Amino acid sequence: MTDSQDPLTPLVQVHSPTEERNPRSRDIDTLASEQVVSRILAEDATVVAAVQALTHEIARLTDLCVDALTNGGRVHYVGAGTSGRLGVLDAVELLPTYNADSDMFVAHLAGGDGAMMKAVEGAEDSEELGASVIADHAGEHDVIVGLAASGRTPYVKGALAAARERGLATALVSANPNAPLAALADVPLLVNTGPEVVTGSTRMKAATAQKVLLNALSTSVMVRLGKTFENLMIDVRATNEKLVARTVRIVREATGASEDDARAALGATGNNLRAALVLLLAGAPLEHAPEALEVLAQFPPSATRPGDASGIRSASEALRARVGSPTVAEER
Repeated sequence: MTDSQDPLTPLVQVHSPTEERNPRSRDIDTLASEQVVSRILAEDATVVAAVQALTHEIARLTDLCVDALTNGGRVHYVGAGTSGRLGVLDAVELLPTYNADSDMFVAHLAGGDGAMMKAVEGAEDSEELGASVIADHAGEHDVIVGLAASGRTPYVKGALAAARERGLATALVSANPNAPLAALADVPLLVNTGPEVVTGSTRMKAATAQKVLLNALSTSVMVRLGKTFENLMIDVRATNEKLVARTVRIVREATGASEDDARAALGATGNNLRAALVLLLAGAPLEHAPEALEVLAQFPPSATRPGDASGIRSASEALRARVGSPTVAEER
């Protein structure tokens, strides 16, 4: 069998910075612990700048995701190994953080849920399994985000190719500037993190870059969808004492109210954090809590409302106009 016929040849000859030897860490096995740690962290310090270089592309994908979710679609992360696990992590954390519907961001990991804790050998090598993700789970308004540090994972290729055939929006997150799968992505996000400290160990800088990038992406989407007021989370599910206390702090931070007034507003609105904000920002007495809830319903979160995706500002102004109360800013 010649090299051209050997299926392993493309893998052996893969062209990616992550597979190159890092000249700054060649002697790492001769160093003391503090020096080893120092070398690793020095390399990690370069990651954020590499992701920042893709700000425009991340914003473009953010807009695609916002449009999809606004029109009843979903965002799918499709990946294997470390890349796929980070997709799972990003998707599942949106529920407790933003009270986002669990099917807004959906993660598909090669090998299934069991692969989260233990590698499933060969799962990432099947294009057919990747294609089946799209056939079984993707809708007409969905966005498919492939996660592959190498930029060549067959499982991801199958998903992106199938998505392309159906005319779905696609993106690729990779640490390989020469990623072969970039050709299947409407938005290629190719983070050049360079050689790893330990050659080929993409759970290091490549994975850190992906975590930073997905944080920026999903958080930007949540902000655009009105899940925050200023930089405060306003859809927190207060399911324990810690989170109940957090809602009180959020109301105080957003309105300047005392703890007693914040608790009273939350109580009057049935612990509806958004309505409590509207009530206090409008400067309305507690007896107007039902009207705060009513007005709030007229201004649901919307990514198309300039400067007020959450609707809190618009609802507060409407309530103030209705009850004739001064704004918090005017009182100050």
